[in-house]
Amino acid sequence: MYHDTIIKIKNAQMARKESLLVPYSSMDYAVLQALVTRRFIKDAQRKMMGRRSMIEVVLKYDDGVPVIEGIKIVSKPSRRVYVPYTDLKSVRQGFGAAILSTSKGIMNNSEARKQKIGGEYLFEIW
Repeated sequence: MYHDTIIKIKNAQMARKESLLVPYSSMDYAVLQALVTRRFIKDAQRKMMGRRSMIEVVLKYDDGVPVIEGIKIVSKPSRRVYVPYTDLKSVRQGFGAAILSTSKGIMNNSEARKQKIGGEYLFEIW
């Protein structure tokens, strides 16, 4: 699931890694593509390692400082959190993003507000 992938990215940035490999799933890939569009990571590409599909995540730094400062996982397997588009607010005065799972795919809070779509509030990142 995306929980493990997000925490792996945060830990790899704290350890100053250039990139990391995570197991492929369509949900993880969609979440990573949303992070690429918001410029929290440089790139996420699907790679074949033997018979296994993996995602290579290239991390992003700003003068040696990790771009991702913090992550707050909101919706968990034990407690799902759903929000309508009217309740979507900016994260950290616009410097962060909220990632949602909607009926039209994974998107950030600003895209969901523009399209007037609510969904499952996955996590916040800043």
